[in-house]
Amino acid sequence: MYKRILVPIDGSSTANLGLKEALRLAKQQGAAVCLFHTVDESFITAAGEGMVFTDEMFKALRDAGRKILARAEALARKHGVQARSVLTETLAGSAADAIIREAKRCKADLIVMGTHGRRGVRRLVMGSDAEQVLRKTPVPVLLVRGARR
Repeated sequence: MYKRILVPIDGSSTANLGLKEALRLAKQQGAAVCLFHTVDESFITAAGEGMVFTDEMFKALRDAGRKILARAEALARKHGVQARSVLTETLAGSAADAIIREAKRCKADLIVMGTHGRRGVRRLVMGSDAEQVLRKTPVPVLLVRGARR
């Protein structure tokens, strides 16, 4: 039986499918969910030479993350599931590393996340946070596949 489910969300339709599955499971199990969003500032700072990013841009990313979490919390309440939200920022490391750290911190006994299910060159080029979480965490992981393209 699960008691704490970590749900990484980024506002994408794929992450939302993971969220819906996590809420279904949480309701069945009487579990609470920890909704997790990380603002990955490293991709912006590495976007290119000569580009200038302002504090306003970073603030906008944080604000967007708060809105994503607020919508997810509202959905959890609608489903009668206890939820708490965590917003973090990372300048180094991957989103997968942040997810794994949060799973340990919140003592999650399950991680539920959406995945694009990329294969071949697309996976090689774009990477997969879900795959990295699956490989590195000792916590069971349920991957919910998004729509095929």
